[in-house]
Amino acid sequence: MKKNVLSTILVVGVIGLFAVWMVKGYNRMVTEQENVEQAWGQVETQYQRRMDLIPNLVATAKGLADKEQAILTGVIEARAKATQVTVDPTNITPDQLQAFEQAQSQVGSALSRLLVTIEKYPELKMDQGFLNLQAQLEGTENRIAVARHTFNECAQTYNTFIRKFPNNIVASMFGFERKPYFEAQQGADTAPKVEF
Repeated sequence: MKKNVLSTILVVGVIGLFAVWMVKGYNRMVTEQENVEQAWGQVETQYQRRMDLIPNLVATAKGLADKEQAILTGVIEARAKATQVTVDPTNITPDQLQAFEQAQSQVGSALSRLLVTIEKYPELKMDQGFLNLQAQLEGTENRIAVARHTFNECAQTYNTFIRKFPNNIVASMFGFERKPYFEAQQGADTAPKVEF
């Protein structure tokens, strides 16, 4: 009789420990997933800040010569396309992230072309409103880099946790999947050629 009671207590104890371990692991996965989603929110916030600066920058640069209007139109079109790309932070896939990155890269390229073109216009470079917008845009680009870095760190912590044994068992039981990372743009590993 005592053996049955002892073995029952032992079985219940093992099941209890297993349940506590599962709950603890699940809760940590939820916490890490929330951290990834919060970091993604910061990425979106910084890209939105850049998007909000673009109309003011374009309005300030409207005085450019007619031949530069194609560049302004390119900035506006790239912004419009980028605002149409959305990513679900609860289910970020590599394809979604790649489409988002590509749209944002097009905005960045269009803005770079605009800023290079503006260098030809000394009166615009002296305009305090334009200089302020340019400084805000540069600050925003730095904030975007920091937000992307933070997102990658959160995604790495989450991905590592759900892939480790025995956490991977709980992750697969409850559908926790790996999150993609922001990656460097193609060609970023090669230095640009500078000719004088």
